[in-house]
Amino acid sequence: MNWKIVFIGGVAYYVSLFVVSMASGHFIHSPEAGVLADAYRETASFWRPELKANPPDMSLMWTMWVPSGLLGAILLAGVYSVVRSSLIGPAWQRGLKFGVIAVVFFIVNVLGYRGVLDLPDQIWIWWVIGSVISNLIAGLVLGVVAQKLAPVKS
Repeated sequence: MNWKIVFIGGVAYYVSLFVVSMASGHFIHSPEAGVLADAYRETASFWRPELKANPPDMSLMWTMWVPSGLLGAILLAGVYSVVRSSLIGPAWQRGLKFGVIAVVFFIVNVLGYRGVLDLPDQIWIWWVIGSVISNLIAGLVLGVVAQKLAPVKS
């Protein structure tokens, strides 16, 4: 395991996820105009009180989402540092392939939670779409950053 990739690559992965989610978040999650606005209102009992406020209290993001997202990104970067040599192609392509792997694991979790949580299919579908977009871009960034930190042959 390469610790530079774990920590620096993890931060790069997280920053990429954060930027993409902020860009796509309004379209998908906005309580006024997002494609899931009605579905979120219909399932209000599932969401934290901070997110039901008008406007939503985004301090939750700084106290919960950022630390947990950063930890998750560091864990994923650690996995990437171990498996990247088994992925072929240039750095960006290896990272993109890893992004696909991350999406597959996300879908596996969605399928499990879908059987437990009574949320509309529209929510699950848009969460998967958001994951595809953000993890493919973040994976690509991780591949490039990891190559700069600890080069491997293509």
